[in-house]
Amino acid sequence: MGKQEEFVLRALEERDVRFVRLWFTDVLGSLKSVAVAPAELEGAFSEGIGFDGSAIEGFARVFESDMLLKPDPSTFQILPWRSGDGPATARMFCDIEMPNGEPSYADPRHVLKRTLSKAADQGFTFYTHPEIEFYLFKNLPAHGEEPVRGRACSPHACSPHACTLQPARLQPARLQPASLQPAPLQPEPLHACTPAACTPAACTPARLHPAACTE
Repeated sequence: MGKQEEFVLRALEERDVRFVRLWFTDVLGSLKSVAVAPAELEGAFSEGIGFDGSAIEGFARVFESDMLLKPDPSTFQILPWRSGDGPATARMFCDIEMPNGEPSYADPRHVLKRTLSKAADQGFTFYTHPEIEFYLFKNLPAHGEEPVRGRACSPHACSPHACTLQPARLQPARLQPASLQPAPLQPEPLHACTPAACTPAACTPARLHPAACTE
């Protein structure tokens, strides 16, 4: 067992963690979770946690459904919204493996690792980052009541004017074309000229044609 695994097991005891959520995503990016007790985590690090891969979108067919979750200890974190005065809850992201220990080709984390490796072989450095999206609700719904108004946001685009509240559906606001009215032009005074001396350079403004000059 490595140092990271030992740190996680020690943190579970020190922070009074009662449950650890093992997170992973399907091929569409939907978050999935398996909750285990801290006592099961040491076995999860060494052997993995079995689950039915055929129940996950795009993972496996029914006859090859046995798959394993292998927690990544470097992603360990205490969930701040579940760690108040009572027992805490932690989470870790997982790699998906087949029963023989090989990585699953349907695992999005493995897909990213393969892509990073191919880019590195060609001399490229691949930078990635997660885009965190969340919902803001106007009011806390009562027990048994569904929230009907919310706001879909992301950290780089969330502002009071970027989103709109829609019943039951969260949609970005449509931009309305601005009503632009041209400002009225103010006529400029003409320079008084005589026909004999009127030339384009002599008139003010200079863009006025001689025919516009007054005698």
